[in-house]
Amino acid sequence: MKVAKFGGSSVANAEQLRKVANIIQDDRDRKVIVVSAPGKRFSEDTKVTDLLIEMGEAFLNNKPYEDKLETVLNRFKDITNELNISDEVINEIKQGVVEIFASDNSAELKMDAIKATGEDSLAKVLSVYLQSLGLKAAYLNPADAGIFVSDNPGSAQILEESYDHLYKLRDRDEIVIIPGFFGYTKDGKLITFSRGGSDITGSIVAAGVKADLYENFTDVDSVYCVNPNIVPSPKEITSLTYKEMRELSYAGFSVFHDEALIPAFKADIPVCIKNTNNPQAMGTIIVSKKEPQPNPVVGIASDTGFVSIYISKYLMNREIGFGRKLLTILEDEGISFEHTPSGIDDISVIIRESRMTKEKEERVITRIKNELHPDTVHIDRDLALIMVVGEGMDSTVGLADKATHAFAEANVNLEMINQGSSEVSMMFGIKSSKVDESVRALYKTFFG
Repeated sequence: MKVAKFGGSSVANAEQLRKVANIIQDDRDRKVIVVSAPGKRFSEDTKVTDLLIEMGEAFLNNKPYEDKLETVLNRFKDITNELNISDEVINEIKQGVVEIFASDNSAELKMDAIKATGEDSLAKVLSVYLQSLGLKAAYLNPADAGIFVSDNPGSAQILEESYDHLYKLRDRDEIVIIPGFFGYTKDGKLITFSRGGSDITGSIVAAGVKADLYENFTDVDSVYCVNPNIVPSPKEITSLTYKEMRELSYAGFSVFHDEALIPAFKADIPVCIKNTNNPQAMGTIIVSKKEPQPNPVVGIASDTGFVSIYISKYLMNREIGFGRKLLTILEDEGISFEHTPSGIDDISVIIRESRMTKEKEERVITRIKNELHPDTVHIDRDLALIMVVGEGMDSTVGLADKATHAFAEANVNLEMINQGSSEVSMMFGIKSSKVDESVRALYKTFFG
């Protein structure tokens, strides 16, 4: 059995849905299908989920929302008209929006229900279209599939019992279409996963049914070893381990949300990234383990938008509890940290800039000064992180030397190096303005 998930670009319009139907028909093992909401049809287009978010925010702020709703309805009407199928889903969307806005639910729950409308409606459209082609197919609501989640709006966590419910899908003889991105609490509240949640749903369903393969269809032939917007026509990656994919996703690779593969990883299910527009291409396979390679580096990822809190205090290393006190200050402010490189008298805490508002920054710095009494404390902004990723790097001589030489050749100063904390990556902190030339220099060094 295979579970196939189709992303937003794969279901953006009627033409793409025809391709999806062909892919499903080409392999009878594709028994469970997970879908996103319609994505962009062209570069200047707007994703349906973004339209729904704008609509929900307009309603909650007592502003007109009808034009956004009309745009969403027209997107689905275009699809149903071109596929020559019933447009009953249009009425269902209308009625659903009215009921959501009229409910007694909190603003958070209303927004989750509105955001999920795109996936839910597209799953219904696809099931009707497959039926029109003579296939035995059925839409299945996540509650009926058994996808039960925690009560954390916008950040649902799957409940372990869901996997037993999902396994029963193996007994069904039709093609099952499940909307991604959301599940239900035990008391019936609709709760969404974090953004990119359709990938999470696909991974959860694959783990639940114990699939032989989880196929994630997108709009690229494979994962590339570097961002093709930085390096033209980079090399394709044919195979990755879960650890490598997670490191690359964390540091800016946009193929997967960085938490999406965890359920599949725990169930040891291989994942294949494939192209809806070129389904015959080999794609990239993601597995638990792979054979050692002569060049262990598989990819170079970069991400911007970080700040660093730098603290220096003589004999810091002898002061028991210093690190705990520092992290407690961040915890009290609701700030999660990314990395904490340190020395005997110095420590830096790397934080995503979006988590450090001006007000929080002032409170954090004041508390550090008053409670930790450092010699120096300051914040560095406009930082970027670059990660060189690959299994086996920790046992390969000379990789750090090659990487630092690449930065030197690009005339880029290193603000931070962190290698020992991960077996599969080296991390470098630089100024954001130097990202592109650094990535190009590293690509030339490791891939030629």
